[in-house]
Order: sequence, then C-alpha cells, then structure tokens
Amino acid sequence: MNVPSFALMLSNAIEQQQFEQAMTELEDLRPIDIADLLALIKPALAWQLLDRLPNRATIFSYLDADIQLELAEEFPQDKLVALVGEMPADERADLYKCFNQGQRDALLPALAQVMREDIRRLAAYREGTAGALMTSDYATLSPEMDVAEALASLRREAPDVETIYHAYVIDAQRTLLGVVSLRALILAPPESAISEVMVDSVVSCNVNEDQEDVAKTVARYDLIALPIIDDNGALVGIVTHDDAMDVASDEATDDFHKSGGVSTMVGKLKDVSIRVLYRKRVFWLVFLVFGNLLSGIGISHFEEVIAANLVLVFFLPLLVDSGGNAGSQSATLMVRALATGDVVMRDWFSLLGREAMVALLLGGTMAIAISIIGYIRGDEVVSLVLALSMMSVVMIGCVIGMSLPFILNKLGFDPATASAPLITSVCDASGVIIYLFIASRFLTF
Repeated sequence: MNVPSFALMLSNAIEQQQFEQAMTELEDLRPIDIADLLALIKPALAWQLLDRLPNRATIFSYLDADIQLELAEEFPQDKLVALVGEMPADERADLYKCFNQGQRDALLPALAQVMREDIRRLAAYREGTAGALMTSDYATLSPEMDVAEALASLRREAPDVETIYHAYVIDAQRTLLGVVSLRALILAPPESAISEVMVDSVVSCNVNEDQEDVAKTVARYDLIALPIIDDNGALVGIVTHDDAMDVASDEATDDFHKSGGVSTMVGKLKDVSIRVLYRKRVFWLVFLVFGNLLSGIGISHFEEVIAANLVLVFFLPLLVDSGGNAGSQSATLMVRALATGDVVMRDWFSLLGREAMVALLLGGTMAIAISIIGYIRGDEVVSLVLALSMMSVVMIGCVIGMSLPFILNKLGFDPATASAPLITSVCDASGVIIYLFIASRFLTF
C-alpha cells in the first residue's frame, strides 16, 4: 500500500462527501494502519472520517498527541465528548492533561460524573509515576463469590475493562486480596469459592513508584497486567503489558539519546523543528568545547618534547582515540547494566577489578600492534613509549568509562548522562597527558 497516495485518495473522497467509499477502502485495514493514514490528512477533513468509523476510539489512541490535539480542536463539542467517553480511562486522562484550561472546562461538565471523577483522579498523579500510567478499567471480584458467579460478573464487565484474563479479588475497602486468571475460573468447579481459586501472593506496585520500575516489574514477572495499590494496600488501578512496554521503549530511546549527548526529544525526528534540534544538541557540544581545552593545555605543556620528536604527532590521534573508544565501550555496558538493574552501586568494586583485567588484555593487544608501527616509523624507544602509552591510555579509558556512570548514579543523576561525547572528551584529555608524559621520560631532546 502506497500510504501517501492512499491518504490523498481518502482526502478527495472526504472533500466530495463520499464517506461510504472511504470507509469501504478502510475495511480490511487495522486500526494502527488507519491512524497512519489519518495522520497524513488535514485535521479539518480527518475528523469527519474518524467520527464515522466504528472503532474510532482505538484508532484515535494510535495517533501522536499533537495530532490528537489538532483533531480535538476540529471535533464539534458533542462529538468530542462522545469520542472521549469511548476511550480507555488512562488514554482519556492523558488526552485531558494535554488540553489547555479552556478545553478542560468545556469538556468536563459534558461528561458523566463517574468519568469526571475518574479523569480528575488519574490526572492528579505526578507524571512518570505508576499512577499516571495506570488505568481504572479492570475487573474485580469478591472473595465470597463462587466461580459461576464470577464468570457471570466477568461477562457483564468485559465490554468496559482493558483485560479480563486476570481479575482482582478485593474486599469492601478495596484491599487487594488476590488475583485469579480466566483460565483458573474455567477449569475450576462452578461451586468453588473465589477465595479457594485465587492466588493470594500478588505482585503489585505502589501508585507513587517510578514508571520505569513498573515496566521492569512487568517484564521480570511476564505479567499481562500489574495491579497498582495505594499506601493502604487498596487497589486503585492496573498497568497493562502494552503500556509498560511503551514506557520501556521510551526509556530506552531516552537513554540512547543521552548516550549521544542529546537531550530528551518528544515526537518523531522528521517532525522536530530545526530550533528544537539545535536546542537539544547545543549544550553538550558547547560544554565539550571547553572540556577539550584540557587536551590543548596538555599539548602546550609538552611543546618542547613534541618539537624535538615530531614522530610523536603521527601517533597522537591514534592513541587518544583508542582511549576514548575503550572508555565509550565500558560506559555503554555500565549504563545499560545500571538501567536494567543487572548491577547496583555495591557491585562497583568487584566490577572495577574485572574491568581492569579486561583493559589490561585489550591494552596489551593494542600495544603490540602499535609498537610494531612505532618501530617502523621511529626506533626501539619510540616503540616502547607507544606500547606503554597505549596500555596506560586504554586502562585509564576503561576505568573512567566504567566508573563515571556509577558516580553519576550515586550523585542522583541519570547514568546515561555519561554520554559517549563526554567519555571521549575526558579520555582524550587524559590520553594526551599520559602519552606525552611517558614520552618526556624516555625520549631525550
């Protein structure tokens, strides 16, 4: 399917009010594919087609937030209220938080009281927490029910909840007592009590926990949904697997950007303005300009050594880049390990020893290679200087690259801030000083 051509055809059909033809063309497409098409159509036209689609709320949820806002401005108030009412609770709250105050004041009075209260409650949680991520559309059961009553209850609740594969058992105070799967209900005798069928050791998270920790919990225990409780143990919502994986994807993208010295960006790269790209990238580049002055200071300090042994200049970029590359490798491994929870702060000392051994082996291998080149370009002394410098530079680079993420984590910063440009700049400066210091000790002039 040629998406741009298809979108143009739909635009023409909408302009000519040929909605039946447009809807026929979309019959065999999945909601996410329809959303991609609507994103290419002018909002003034797209809303007219979206409003007529039977699964419009699902399609709307696949659109980026900025496109959702543009469409919301085009929708007549009564139709917007109907659309919002069909959306899942968590997505409804997310859209509400994107609205300006005027839009909020116009929307809330038109919604049912239950929806108004639910939106206010979900929107009140701090961004980045489990509360801001969760939905209130989940199935609950009473421990006094039998299996037959529970199945009948799930049939009634099914149209309005995110998932019925797991139902949560609560008491009158909504305290989370257990969880029961649909499979267990189907296999259990109809007269069995829910309290006998349920699993009472429930994996859950607090409503104020960081959303990244929530995503890790869902992935660790391979959950379809994770119950979210308040400080009193009362069930307040669930985080579904797809929402948790979206968080994991966003966090990985964020770390990837930081590892390249780029601030967090929202939205697709092709849609980001030049001004935003400049603003997100300029800080680290300017900061590192001044950081790289340390390399210049080191070179100026050893000017006499360099002047008397010009062969050193030939190997300078090679050596300092080797240290930066080794440091970047170590930093990447440590940042990812800290992000996934594979290592914690107390592992630093043991990892330091192992990293030093790896760096020694790497440096030794690279030293052999560069010493041969040094012997060809210079003499035995130059070869020795290069070998010692390479081993030292790689060793220092690996230790810095491994340790900096731990230091930043200890200070309360994101370990991903130990970006490749930062590590490279630090290792470059130290590599220049180490190389020229060793040369000054062995080479006479």
